[in-house]
Amino acid sequence: MVDPLLAIEALTKRFGGVVASDAISLALMPGELHAVIGPNGAGKSTMIGQLTGEIGSDHGRIRFGGRDITKLPVYRRSWLGLARSFQITSLFSDFTALDNVALAVQAHSGHSFRFWRAARGEAALREPARTALDRVGLADRADTRVAALSHGECRQLEIAMALATRPRLLLLDEPMAGMGPEDSARLVATLRALKGSLTILLIEHDMDAVFALADRVSVLVFGRIIASGDPAEIRADAAVRQAYLGDGEGWEHG
Repeated sequence: MVDPLLAIEALTKRFGGVVASDAISLALMPGELHAVIGPNGAGKSTMIGQLTGEIGSDHGRIRFGGRDITKLPVYRRSWLGLARSFQITSLFSDFTALDNVALAVQAHSGHSFRFWRAARGEAALREPARTALDRVGLADRADTRVAALSHGECRQLEIAMALATRPRLLLLDEPMAGMGPEDSARLVATLRALKGSLTILLIEHDMDAVFALADRVSVLVFGRIIASGDPAEIRADAAVRQAYLGDGEGWEHG
């Protein structure tokens, strides 16, 4: 039997009297796209922060690739193959898309940014950057300045930057946020193409995207997972409908 790539056991985080993560247990199998949904304030972003190491946990354990990473810092988790898209809060708007991804390759490999001018022509950085752009459908935008990219293309670029680090697990925190229908459809197609080649944990409010992409869905409410299953099971779960969507309206159109 195949072991989970990511196993979360009783993960807990309190902020004063608020329990943001309430004994969360979850397992992601290799190649799985697992979506976590829930209302605002459910604790989704806190959980992502705990997985990346940006937020310490009060209790519980995180195992990645069979290794306990609960106490490891962010950079050590990154080296092991855990990447979070949108962790970089601002792109270099005056640089091209290719430049931005090459910088991600350079940063992950531990090279200094002070040699960036020379590194712009370094094949060891540019080639994996071009490959990452191609995987997210931005190959034809490689030489376009970020300032000229659409909001949706910037989200795709951030995913390319994460892919350039060659992750085993990609954490996506609401990638569809702020997108129009056309950009959302393009990103759904991008993520569908990535399915199976790496493991993806998707935090998302767009139900159309979730049910189009996810192999399994977990529902987080008040820091606790109340249901986990395939999309059909989650759609039919009465407790999920009551806790997350009231009378169940909105499943079809987010």
